[in-house]
Amino acid sequence: MKETRDITVNVNGTDHKASVEPRLLLADFLRHTLGLTGTHVGCEHGVCGACTVLVDGDSARSCLMLAVQADGHRVETVESLGRIGQMNALQESFHEHHALQCGFCTPGMLMTATDLLCKYPLATDDDIRHGLSGNLCRCTGYEHVVKAIRAVVAKAGRTR
Repeated sequence: MKETRDITVNVNGTDHKASVEPRLLLADFLRHTLGLTGTHVGCEHGVCGACTVLVDGDSARSCLMLAVQADGHRVETVESLGRIGQMNALQESFHEHHALQCGFCTPGMLMTATDLLCKYPLATDDDIRHGLSGNLCRCTGYEHVVKAIRAVVAKAGRTR
């Protein structure tokens, strides 16, 4: 008989109760238990950033966090940002500035950028690049991602 723990996690504004194995990763809970496949799993070592979500407003690698650690916490995934036809400003800016190619890293980039935009002035491109340094992309070279984030900062009237 498998050992399980009862957890309640608020994901994208909805409480989810589940019995999970203590070793179940948060990424697997989100993807397989809740069906929220926007959170991508890349390296499974916390290096690539594709699995980034927000936990109580702070970016976290869901491949390094257990679902039981999220018990009683608020988790936001890329699905919380918007939908086709109702994208948020950051998603719109990624679209307008061609800040994606294959799209695999995009959910993690969006969640990291969401965290950065909430917490930091991001006054320079170097600030943005530093903030994104934990997210790897093999396609874009980051220039368009930086432009997209800079555009959101500018629209908010925070700089440039």
